[in-house]
Amino acid sequence: MGSVVRGYVTDFFTYETTKSVVVKSWTVGIINRVVQLLIITYFVGWVFIHEKSYQNQDTGIESSVMTKVKGFGDLNGELMDVADYVFPQQGAGIFCIMTKVILTKNQSRGTCAEVGSRFNCSKAEDCRQHFGTVLSNGVITGVCLTSGNDTEGFCEISGWCPAEDDRVEIKPMMDVENFTIFIKNSVRFPLFKVTRGNFLSTMTSDDIKKCTYHPKTNPYCPIFRVKDVLSYTNQTLSDLARKGGEIGINIEWKCNLDHGIEYCLPKYSFTRLDAPFAKNAISSGYNFRFAKYFMTENGTEFRTLHKAYAIRFDVMVTGNAGKFNTVQTLIHLVAAFTSVGLGTVLCDLILLNFLKGADQYKAKKFEEVSMAQIEASLSQSPDSQLSLKPGIKSAYDSGAISLATTCDQPI
Repeated sequence: MGSVVRGYVTDFFTYETTKSVVVKSWTVGIINRVVQLLIITYFVGWVFIHEKSYQNQDTGIESSVMTKVKGFGDLNGELMDVADYVFPQQGAGIFCIMTKVILTKNQSRGTCAEVGSRFNCSKAEDCRQHFGTVLSNGVITGVCLTSGNDTEGFCEISGWCPAEDDRVEIKPMMDVENFTIFIKNSVRFPLFKVTRGNFLSTMTSDDIKKCTYHPKTNPYCPIFRVKDVLSYTNQTLSDLARKGGEIGINIEWKCNLDHGIEYCLPKYSFTRLDAPFAKNAISSGYNFRFAKYFMTENGTEFRTLHKAYAIRFDVMVTGNAGKFNTVQTLIHLVAAFTSVGLGTVLCDLILLNFLKGADQYKAKKFEEVSMAQIEASLSQSPDSQLSLKPGIKSAYDSGAISLATTCDQPI
């Protein structure tokens, strides 16, 4: 019993290795080295250098944005300041600079005639077909209003009267291009407990008052001129002032914390977000409505309706931070070493299926053993060439042959 246990223990603590076949072929050798070179280049160039996979990445960026606009403009002979043309006034990451506005003054609740050829009528039936429409300035009552002997009139609405007529031509406020936008942005990477702001540590209050952003000469100044922002998106104020539009200001933080936190700096880029609709006849530009309400001495409420065309600015913050991590490095190193073996797999496919002498290669690489041969080997028949010599053991767990050396049995 002890000898059996000792035999199992001896067999367990043995080492088995695969059989290697050396193929001296220029074709296969070149293919093997080229594939290995490509795999190594991919891991070194793309995985490690470009993607920095040896780092632990934090993409859960936390951000805060505050904005301020400065400048004065002239709109239809009236002086406009920040409180007049910026919406909303809280200085959020999304804000609008108004370029023109259509006013409908002294509106009060009541009934009046709708405007526009869509609501022309000659009888009440012409108006009743508009019941439930959302394209009117009020609720259609079904009454056709005509004046004097005219046979053509307009449908009556119940709402704020007189009805808005936005077909009038208004000259845009072209002073917008000289306005400046101040952006204050702070970010935090919670994984590394790193907080950064878009002001350089060496920047003083005098520097901020004098600087203007430029992508080459002053890339870290947080003050942007509207004309410059539009030019970076290949737009002009004349293109946007009449109907409005939407501009994106992207602040990108890509921080390699292995180089030091002082090198964690923002990069600004600009784009027109509503470009797919710029030439769309259905819904181009950007506009919105708001009203200012008043009350007369007798308690009658009236208002001034504003239809504003504006350039909307969206300040978007993106980015990630990375720092060296041992676990990530080991994972990708193991993946790289494992992938190099793909060259062997490819070369085996070529040798076994496409090159001359494939049968000879198969005979060298694979050894076929039938059941009859196994039984003959186990019986250790002296007349069989397949019988195992003393000192040579068969490892049943893998099918390999293990060699044991003894003092009295030469190999």
